[in-house]
Amino acid sequence: MTTVILLRHGRTTANAGGVLAGWMPGVQLDETGRAQVQAVGERLAKVPLAAVVTSPLERCRQTAGAVVAGRELELQADDRLGEARYGDWTGRTIKELAKEPLWKVVQQHPSAAVFPGPEGEGLAQTQARAVAAVRDWNARLGPDAVWLACSHGDVIKAVLADALGLHLDQFQRIVVDPASISVVTYTDTRPFVVRMNDTGGDVSALVPPPRRGRRRKPSSDAVVGGGAGTPA
Repeated sequence: MTTVILLRHGRTTANAGGVLAGWMPGVQLDETGRAQVQAVGERLAKVPLAAVVTSPLERCRQTAGAVVAGRELELQADDRLGEARYGDWTGRTIKELAKEPLWKVVQQHPSAAVFPGPEGEGLAQTQARAVAAVRDWNARLGPDAVWLACSHGDVIKAVLADALGLHLDQFQRIVVDPASISVVTYTDTRPFVVRMNDTGGDVSALVPPPRRGRRRKPSSDAVVGGGAGTPA
């Protein structure tokens, strides 16, 4: 089973100002965001990570940098984890965009939403590239790996929707706050969504248990009745 920790970047100046940043250069964490990523870096310090892969955008690099601090790991960037390409919507305020006809499509039928302009992409494209990135890194890192992907709200929501078996049109039901972690474990037959939008929970369960003799192959079966949870 390969486990990916999906980390959204901390709060930015654009988030605080109600601006859709997209791929705009120079968007950085604000004071609150810097405190958030320092806290999440400390939370995850004891979780052994096989890799830390990030969106190439600066706010994600700043966030992921707090996670790799003190580790013998280098950040690895993957454009497929980058923000949705919002095209001509980039840099505009959310208040203004909410008046656009496309806004209702994004809210109610996001699988059909394609952002305007030559740089715009569809949310279905965003999901396809992000899920492909996660699957590729899972295969590269192997079945026992725990790794971290630092990305953006809509991108993480799209990955979680896929893992939950939800149609993309349901992904607006998922909330992913700044500096939150969501965790998905991928098995041979299905993903298990272990947690979502966690901004302060204990993460000790993400530390793999020590090897004791020959390890049994983990089951892909769900526990009927819900099981007893992770041992303390």
